[in-house]
Amino acid sequence: MSFPEHFVWGAASASYQVEGAATADGKGLSVWDVFSHQDGKVFNGDTGDVACDHYHRSAGDVALMKSIGLQAYRLSVSWPRVLPGGVGAVNEVGLAFYDRLVDELLEANIQPYVTLFHWDFPYDLYRRGGWLNPDVVGWFADYTELMARALGDRVKHWMTLNEPAVFVGLGHDLGVHAPGLKLSRKDVFQIVHHVLLAHGRSVQALRAVCGDARVGYANNGTGAVPATDNPVDIEAARRAMFEVTGPDYWAHNVWADPMILGEYPEGWLEVLGPDAPSIGPDDMKTIRQPLDFIGENYYTAPVCHAGDGGAPVRVPEPVGRPYTMFHWTIMPEGLYWTPRFLYERYHLPIVITENGLSNPDWVALDGGVHDPQRIDYTRRHLLQLRKAGEDGVALGGYFHWSIMDNFEWAEGMKHRFGLIHVDYQTQKRTLKDSAHWYRDVIATHGAILDPEKA
Repeated sequence: MSFPEHFVWGAASASYQVEGAATADGKGLSVWDVFSHQDGKVFNGDTGDVACDHYHRSAGDVALMKSIGLQAYRLSVSWPRVLPGGVGAVNEVGLAFYDRLVDELLEANIQPYVTLFHWDFPYDLYRRGGWLNPDVVGWFADYTELMARALGDRVKHWMTLNEPAVFVGLGHDLGVHAPGLKLSRKDVFQIVHHVLLAHGRSVQALRAVCGDARVGYANNGTGAVPATDNPVDIEAARRAMFEVTGPDYWAHNVWADPMILGEYPEGWLEVLGPDAPSIGPDDMKTIRQPLDFIGENYYTAPVCHAGDGGAPVRVPEPVGRPYTMFHWTIMPEGLYWTPRFLYERYHLPIVITENGLSNPDWVALDGGVHDPQRIDYTRRHLLQLRKAGEDGVALGGYFHWSIMDNFEWAEGMKHRFGLIHVDYQTQKRTLKDSAHWYRDVIATHGAILDPEKA
């Protein structure tokens, strides 16, 4: 039992969460720069102004990645760092940071996987309507072309968007993430359509500039684990993951069906009724572009069984179920069923672009950071992922979230997801026990996951 020969082992981060240098060297403001400075929006008043200061410490951070043995690093580009106004004049100093980072990674034999949008939308473009302005499609395409021309000679793996349901839903519907809006349902679903169009135009730009690149996106959504191996429960869990029964944007296929199949899920537009987005005659053709992989961010999933007529019914969680510090249920089996269901529906290789847990880590008196829960959590999930591969799912890689502790959006610095501990007062980095363990996982291509080899 083993992972595929070309399976890639990596870790991930995002620009606003680690870079800091919020106004350094000509960088423009993002919606998160503004939102995090508003009273009561982020836990403890934390901001990403400094975060992990990765902007100034990238060389040392890459050296730590190399010491762990990472084969790939998933990073994102801060759109307003390279285009302070979102469009127009290029900030050459900001662009040079990513140019240098890519070279540092390649010198360390670490492949860069670049996400173009991980939520730090340019504030100047937000003031011009943001994702609700139809011009955003062209803005994002132009930004993509800039980055493709700058890095495409060396970057061979790209993702257009990270978790569109989250930045649309939490940022524009519920208002708990930047930019903190609570728009009408019609406006929210129009933004969904604009985001999908921007994805399509972005893929077109990547193909035009760097034709040999592998292109995907990083999604999350409502998954499901069947309560038993009975085929009716498996089908119920599949329905729970893909069946759209209301005005919802969380289902995987609200995003993946248009991107891969060229159409919205059956009945979704009808369910939206007057809140359905305006769709141009060629829009779905633009959205549907050839993709090389599906990126999946997996953290948890509910358990479902088949009810009346096979309809999915969520199983109540047992008392005492283990949770992460984020109060997310620990459900390793979801890293079997989610890739399996995605692959069976879309027939594209699956890359796990995020998986990890928030854990209450601190530096012990002996100077180490001992996080056995993270090791156990990751081992359980990787065993399930390997099982998915053994059962026929084409797997491309695994990226642990995250490479280092960082700014966790509205939760501020409360949560620690990293393989590397960061002391935010001194910026000292300490490899956690999980980082040393993950190094051995990578070195053995997952062989030490087996109980007899652990």
